[in-house]
Amino acid sequence: MSQVNYAAMSDQELKQYFLQHREDKIALQAYLDRLNARQHEIITTVDDPDFDAKIQAAILRQIQAAGNGEAAV
Repeated sequence: MSQVNYAAMSDQELKQYFLQHREDKIALQAYLDRLNARQHEIITTVDDPDFDAKIQAAILRQIQAAGNGEAAV
């Protein structure tokens, strides 16, 4: 069996590879490691009075980014 170079794959390629090879636990771990290595924006907190508006604005930004072919952050 040949070795798979997960590091050479883009995030999308690695995700697709794992979805097609769900038994490959190393591929899943490589993908999760990549996701966890990224910084995550904190949009709001539960007690924020503008919670709903901030969540809706973040969703709208992601929808617009996806429509522009940008990576959602």
